Order: sequence, then C-alpha cells, then structure tokens
Amino acid sequence: MSAEKAQALVLRALPFGETSAIITLLTREVGKVRGLAKGAWRPKSKFDAALDLLSICQVLVLHRSSGNLDLFTEAFLEHRFRIGRYEASFAAGLYIAELLDSVTVDADPQPDLFDLATRAIRFLSAPRPGQRSEQQSAINSRTISALVIHTELGILHQLGQLPSLHCCAECQRPLEGRRISFSMLAGGGLCPRCRRGKRSVVSISSEAIISLRQLANSFDQSDCQLQPEPPFGEIRAIMNTLFANILGYRLKTSHWLATTFPSSREKHR
Repeated sequence: MSAEKAQALVLRALPFGETSAIITLLTREVGKVRGLAKGAWRPKSKFDAALDLLSICQVLVLHRSSGNLDLFTEAFLEHRFRIGRYEASFAAGLYIAELLDSVTVDADPQPDLFDLATRAIRFLSAPRPGQRSEQQSAINSRTISALVIHTELGILHQLGQLPSLHCCAECQRPLEGRRISFSMLAGGGLCPRCRRGKRSVVSISSEAIISLRQLANSFDQSDCQLQPEPPFGEIRAIMNTLFANILGYRLKTSHWLATTFPSSREKHR
C-alpha cells in the first residue's frame, strides 16, 4: 500500500454501513478516486465537514491493492460549500459535480479541469457569515446560468470536444447569418453548403452563437455579465443535447437547471 496527499473536490458521497461513506473525489494530483472514509458520518468525526458534498479539501489517500477500495485516512477542509440566498447555486454545483463524475475516469489527472471546477464551486458558494463577497452581491439566476455554461464549455475544451462556433466544422468558412445550422455529429456550426443533406441538424440563433463564443473564449467568471442578454433557454437545450450525445444519457441533475436558467424574457436585475 502507498499513501498520497492530494487537493480534492467532493463529487459524490454514498453511505456505507451506519457511519462510514464511499466518497468520490476529483483530485488535482491523481485524478478521480473513489474510496472508503471510515466513520465519516459519525458525530464528531475526525473528517468534520471536509468530505461533505462539494467541499474542497486536502486528503490523504491510502492506495490499496487492485480490486479493493482506497482508504481516505485524513481530510482537512479548505472550502465548505455554503448555500446562500440562491438555492439555484447549490443546484448548479450538484450538476457540475455529476457532470465531472460522468466525463472523467479514475486515476487520470487533469489539473486544468480540476482548477476550472474548483473556481466554479468557489464562485457559487455563499461567503462565510460576516465575510463580504462582491461576487455574491452580484449573483443571480443570470450569472449562475452563465457560469454553468462557461464551465460546461471549459469541460468540453479540456476533453477536446468543444464544438466549432466561429467557422464551419467541415469547410472552415466563417459562420454568418441570423440563423446558424448546428450539428452535434459534425462537430458544431455548418455553412449552408455543408449543411445540405445532413441529418440531425438544428437551427440556432446568431445570439446563441455569439453568447457561446463569449463564454468559450473567456474562462473568467467575472465575464459572466454578457451583453446583449443571452437566450439562456436556447443555449441550455444545446448544451443538454451535446452532453447527452457524448455520454449516451441525460444527467439526472440536468432537469434542476430548468429552475435555474432565466427565460428569454427575464430582464437582468
């Protein structure tokens, strides 16, 4: 057996026995890892809140022989997710966690993906009592929606599956017009010539393409205040279909985003 220390984000926690838990972590150093935390849910557990869902922590992983669960022997809390005024922030955090669990494999470190995820979780979390946060003072359904899309596009970028948003996915001509043909199978936008004869092509607005470009080109949460108002409902449908095609199924938490994303008529407050 070998021990390894890692910075981790808690993606999933399942009960094991009366007081223990099987925890799924995304770590910066060793990728995704599943392990047993003995006594994690015991009153006054040594883990405290370090292994709570969406917590960011430093964890000591004891790697065991093949076929056996790893053991988490120590965990020290860095950041605990707090639900503030907007419960939609928690729903968005759970969706991001499920998405990360679905697109990653065990023991495949992706530091940039980890950094993207933890920035998003820290942004969504409410500040500690008495702590001021400029981000939280400005957060609302619009910024949460933009952040989720921003994170999804970042994940697609890290996976090498970011769709073509500026040029035709087949001939590289610039995408122009009020409506753009978009094909999941072709890998993004299509010009009128390449669109001919294609199946499973949808028509999306130029406003949706512009918003996707803005969020894909800048992975900085401070840029979530987009102008003009993005058509979030249309973009949400595009992202749901993209990930359903990649994964082969729809995420359980994706329906929660319906209450998170503003309608096209909602005005920024």
